[in-house]
Amino acid sequence: MSKVTEQQILDTLRTIVEPQSKKDIVSLGMISGLIIKEGNVGFSIEIDPAQAAEMESLRKIAEKAVHALDGVLSVSAILTADNAPGETKPQAPSQQPKSPPPSPGPGNKIELKGIKHIIAVASGKGGVGKSTTAINLALSLAKQGLKIGLMDADIYGPSQPRMMGITGKPSSPDGKTLLPMERHGIKCMSVGFLVAEDTPMIWRGPMVQSALTQMLRDVVWGELDLLIVDMPPGTGDAQLTMAQQVPLNGAVIVSTPQDIALLDARKGLNMFRKVDVPVLGIIENMSVYICPECGHEAHIFGEHGARAEAEKMETPFLGEMPLHIDIRMTSDEGEPIVISSPDGEHAKRYAEIATKVWASLSNAERKAPAISME
Repeated sequence: MSKVTEQQILDTLRTIVEPQSKKDIVSLGMISGLIIKEGNVGFSIEIDPAQAAEMESLRKIAEKAVHALDGVLSVSAILTADNAPGETKPQAPSQQPKSPPPSPGPGNKIELKGIKHIIAVASGKGGVGKSTTAINLALSLAKQGLKIGLMDADIYGPSQPRMMGITGKPSSPDGKTLLPMERHGIKCMSVGFLVAEDTPMIWRGPMVQSALTQMLRDVVWGELDLLIVDMPPGTGDAQLTMAQQVPLNGAVIVSTPQDIALLDARKGLNMFRKVDVPVLGIIENMSVYICPECGHEAHIFGEHGARAEAEKMETPFLGEMPLHIDIRMTSDEGEPIVISSPDGEHAKRYAEIATKVWASLSNAERKAPAISME
């Protein structure tokens, strides 16, 4: 199979005509973010947000045309609302600030058939072990016999491919959808499967939002008891997109015990409450440092801070996880602690937290998030 080039893709896209202007979508400056990785192609089509419905057919035509090229295995085209068709697109668009797109309405939910429950694992700031927590919770629930999916929603810093120990790329049965990668009985999807690990994602907010919705909508998840979304840190556009457009059953907040982390965790918790997503509870990660040599315990980040915060915010406290080198090393090696030491103390703690999360979900009704302005 020959290797497809950027020029070949652009030449093909030049045959796609935007209906109103009667000009091709390349000369109109509608194509951006073109990525090619081992036959997998991705790009964005920038449109007028008022024409989103009509442009969906153009997106499909563009995908089909590129997929027909020799050397192309899969294609993912996304619609973004950066420029209206016909606007002059500036050079080096990734360096040019643009106005954010209009926020999606509270009724614009992604329909995900076959998935019984969806939860977000979130944090107000980075570096608190959210992704490690998400994957070990997913594995713990899978060991209980549940059908689990894991979506890595961190576009700028995807970590689940490494933590899951998955290499390679997802396949496409039809050039329009992707099959999730699988390991340890979990279905997983991440932008990290589509780009090299050291490739920076220089995408603006609208492109990130579109990529997130497509990773949900255009992935063949199949029948799942629970889809866990490993959220990016913070409370920005990506988090709000997920909260508004995805029928979340709940959110789990991960924090370390110190005051600065708890301050940001409080912001994350309040964000979910404002969009009417139930907060299932708080997990205190890195609660205590355990010396691997002597077993001495030291509360280097403070003691029971998240537990106290949960009481203050009237939210369930789900449990504590220590700061231990084994948890870090097994995650880096792609064999998380729940898999590598299934009978160990750490795996037991994750299992207890997972049981509490599932118990909260099993009796809860799915609520559609709605924005509440205060």
